[in-house]
Amino acid sequence: MKYFKNILTALLLMLSGMLFSQIKPLDAELTNYQYPFEVHFLKFRSQNNDLKMAYMDVKPKNSNGKTIMLLHGKNFNGAYWEKTAKALSDKGFRVIITDQIGFGKSSKPQHYQFSFSQLAENTKAILDQLNIDKTIVLGHSMGGMVATRFTLLYPERVEKLVLENPIGLEDYKTFASYQTIDQAYQSELKNTAESYKNYQLKFYYDNKWKPEYQPWLDLIAGWTLHPDYPKVAWNAALTSDMIYNQPVCYEFKNIKVPTLLIIGTRDRTAIGKDRAPKELQPKMGQYQLLGKKTQQEIKGSKLVELESVGHLPHIEVYDQFWNVLYDFIR
Repeated sequence: MKYFKNILTALLLMLSGMLFSQIKPLDAELTNYQYPFEVHFLKFRSQNNDLKMAYMDVKPKNSNGKTIMLLHGKNFNGAYWEKTAKALSDKGFRVIITDQIGFGKSSKPQHYQFSFSQLAENTKAILDQLNIDKTIVLGHSMGGMVATRFTLLYPERVEKLVLENPIGLEDYKTFASYQTIDQAYQSELKNTAESYKNYQLKFYYDNKWKPEYQPWLDLIAGWTLHPDYPKVAWNAALTSDMIYNQPVCYEFKNIKVPTLLIIGTRDRTAIGKDRAPKELQPKMGQYQLLGKKTQQEIKGSKLVELESVGHLPHIEVYDQFWNVLYDFIR
């Protein structure tokens, strides 16, 4: 039995090595990676930086007159909305997909004060450029925090709000100790394809890997193989600091637009969990509780819990996610 276990372990290690060897190095702005739809750029000046913010504008063949904007999470970019965007477009929605500054194909400034208000303002500038007055807003993970701040700042621009496993449902400062940006940067520099995959397996997919998950690992893992990675890691450190220091959970009560919460209840994502006292770590990221708490905070909001689903419903259980989303926005 031990012999066969050793053989199995060797095979798994070999397959893992083959998997990681296929990951291609990616530069800071993903110039050698093709997105699923045509990419446009908003060029603007902010905080003494000349920046460009990437976005995709997916126009339907037969418009229903509605627009929906999709906001990505911290370990992602707009590309992972491909399947969702195609389905929305088929139903007549115009779909705007952004890459926030510091992410995806957008600029990676080295001197930039990241704030959710600034990201919301940058996002609004894209809508202004496209002459879009009102939109449905869907935010996943960190995108949920951006979507929340956008809705609070510009409620007149938001028709409906959808939060898919957003982070920021709790104040991480009340659990975890502070990590300086320099410390966060050094931590980011240690990331590898293997460490990213282990993280995703734990928090996203319950230790069950499927081929359809690979593209979203390749995108961030490819950065670690390129000489540009320090630029990406620095921006990741700056945005981690933003998430830790700028909670939105205290302001959910101020949201007045129709809101849907899509919550995978297996999710345990929490910023700084490794820095929290061991007795507090199990209390962090309890989405089966946080979803209910947030639904009570946002007056009139709707909560749909997806049992035994992790941090990425629109990838892990797309059909369930789509049915819930479309029922709310149709």
